Amino acid sequence: MMKVVALISGGKDSCYNMMHCVAAGHEIVALANLRPAENQEGTDELDSYMYQTVGHHAIELYAEAMGLPLYRRTIKGTSVDTGKTYTRHEGDEVEDLYHLLKLVKDKEDVKCVSVGAILSDYQRVRVEDVCKRLKLQPLAYLWRQNQETLLKEMMSSNIEAIIIKVAAFGLDPDKHLGKTLDEMEPYLLELSKNYGVHICGEGGEYETFTLDCPLFKKKIVVDSTEVVVHSADAFAPVAYLRLLKLHLEDKVQSLSEVLPRCCSCDASCFEDTAWSASEEQSESPCITWHSTGTTLVKPSKTLECSGKSLKGYQWLSNISACFHPPESLRVEDLAKDIFSSLQAHLNSEGLELTDIILVHLYMKSMKDFSVINSAYMIAFDLCPPARVCVEAALPEGMLFQMDCLAHKYDETAGGVSCYQKQIMHVQSISHWAPANIGPYSQCVQVGDVLYCAGQIALVPCTMQLISAGIEAEALVSLNHTEKVLKAMSQNAELHHVLMANCYVTDKKYISVAQATWQKKLRDFKKDFKNILKNKWARKHQL
Repeated sequence: MMKVVALISGGKDSCYNMMHCVAAGHEIVALANLRPAENQEGTDELDSYMYQTVGHHAIELYAEAMGLPLYRRTIKGTSVDTGKTYTRHEGDEVEDLYHLLKLVKDKEDVKCVSVGAILSDYQRVRVEDVCKRLKLQPLAYLWRQNQETLLKEMMSSNIEAIIIKVAAFGLDPDKHLGKTLDEMEPYLLELSKNYGVHICGEGGEYETFTLDCPLFKKKIVVDSTEVVVHSADAFAPVAYLRLLKLHLEDKVQSLSEVLPRCCSCDASCFEDTAWSASEEQSESPCITWHSTGTTLVKPSKTLECSGKSLKGYQWLSNISACFHPPESLRVEDLAKDIFSSLQAHLNSEGLELTDIILVHLYMKSMKDFSVINSAYMIAFDLCPPARVCVEAALPEGMLFQMDCLAHKYDETAGGVSCYQKQIMHVQSISHWAPANIGPYSQCVQVGDVLYCAGQIALVPCTMQLISAGIEAEALVSLNHTEKVLKAMSQNAELHHVLMANCYVTDKKYISVAQATWQKKLRDFKKDFKNILKNKWARKHQL
């Protein structure tokens, strides 16, 4: 159990994520909220990329309903750095969050931050940056969950929330402001089906305020409101509900019956699916199977560098850390020296460490991992490459070896670069896929090619390995890979994989891993045929 501060806006998402934190065994000890300056006229709705401010006048009552201390800070900054990654900028509204969470950490000794993010990479990246600087662990249990399922779960978990802002086609201020989510759910599903509206409001279509939930000791009652029209657009008017008067009422509480189940990760409730490893199968030519009990690399004293391809790719191989003699250097000094040499070599080739997109890291012994990883973290800090890291039977005296794939598009070769690098580096604990606690990205995209990090059978919300057998481990690992690929590109499937490396601890498991891969491909083909069949049936029914 860890102490948690919850970032709250008053809305349903931050509230439901708190419920997941409690269900996971953590303790919410404080609430944190950022608000607009009180001395400015019309600041209920602040033009912020980060924060929901509508309903901020009722946040103190929200905290009183939960019986928890509330820490608040005025938003002084603006959206200065709006890029896909974030680096510290004085005057940016993200720095207001940093100072707020630093205060809470100093006062309450919290270790984690509850974050109600569902789909916004912009917000997630910035919260994770702040948490990294403060050495806090973000908990984002709603991240990338199916929004229709998520809304239904919220309703079944006794969250009572009202719509306090609308900003989308089909949402009418006169009809829908003040309505509960229970009342709005069927209509939101209809809007989603017909017009692509995000069911949970992740596209900014609407915002909510929570009046009651199982974590509240008292419930909030709205006495009076007024509608404020922000934009009287004929098709998608923007308006919000100003909460003028509210009060608290006592309630009967039955916490255990309505909290979300402790874990909704696919891996946590995995039932080992039995199939014979000797099933008829055709080994996919794109997969290389390795047993880490055999030597994967050959001794080499020289870093090898391939030529650069027409599209700007280049391999750097045999980056080896060897003791000569064993007592000459400490492990940490040797690791630092290797990364320093790598950087110097890259510079001589006109490359930077940031141009590396994929690393294969082979370790002699995982007991040295933390030391080597510390040096690795310094080298690859911002936007780190995807990484595969395994313990392997390296030659005597070799501490670790790396192979790196670098990419630098040469615009002088003609045309406009379409190979801009995209990074997915999710550090939040969730039910989606394992977080990247270390200095590597889940996936790096260059053009239309995805480079995925190595995946093992971790339960995402606990980061612990499952213990359900080799078949289960193989299947869960592939499930994680699918989720990562789909998060980068919605149409990505396992059958699109051009090359894969599978590492097993013993040769006897290769056949099991092969069977798992083939089963996943067969299941996809079966599902795809059913989808086409259903589409054909709907078309001809019309």
